[in-house]
Amino acid sequence: MSWKTDACASSAEVLAKKFQKRGMNFYHVQTKEEAKEKILSLIPEGSSVTWGGSVSMEEAGVTEAIINGNYEFIDRGNFSSPEEKRALYGKIVCSDYFLMSTNAFTADGELVNIDGASNRVACLAHGPQHVIVLASMNKLCQNTDDAIRRIRLHACPPNALRVHADTPCARTGFCADCTSDDCICCQIMITRFSRIKGRITVILTDEELGF
Repeated sequence: MSWKTDACASSAEVLAKKFQKRGMNFYHVQTKEEAKEKILSLIPEGSSVTWGGSVSMEEAGVTEAIINGNYEFIDRGNFSSPEEKRALYGKIVCSDYFLMSTNAFTADGELVNIDGASNRVACLAHGPQHVIVLASMNKLCQNTDDAIRRIRLHACPPNALRVHADTPCARTGFCADCTSDDCICCQIMITRFSRIKGRITVILTDEELGF
């Protein structure tokens, strides 16, 4: 076992207590394959499942497994009119399981996210019966201020490129605290407690995922 693995294990023991104190379930795994298996073990076959555009879930193979598995997959891109889009998002909000990552999390067990369309943070806060959050340990930050700085420096620029947003960070690689029409930093949300115990499950993996 490497020193890094030892350190992650020690951090996970502390984080488990922090997240559980905040009403969230917690699991720690070493690899993305273990993360995938844990997530699938938590979702009964036949459940309605959707997600908010998570690179981490894609890299871990979770999204492919859901699409090809025995689940009611709700494809958030499957609409051809504004009316169909509205009806589709109604199904997403009422889904059994919503899958996502988190842009960062704190040493005290808080989830920190910055969102553009805000469907992801909206479903984290309210709606789907269960929310499963997959994140790698490298997203650990000391506090919420550090988390926001990390997101703006390391997550927002590549995410803007991913969604083809015309923002300053997409052009320069640095956050400009913009209010451009394509701004992907419309909502900053700190999840500090889940009043519905166990609705949110956090799975942390040592293997780096997303950005």
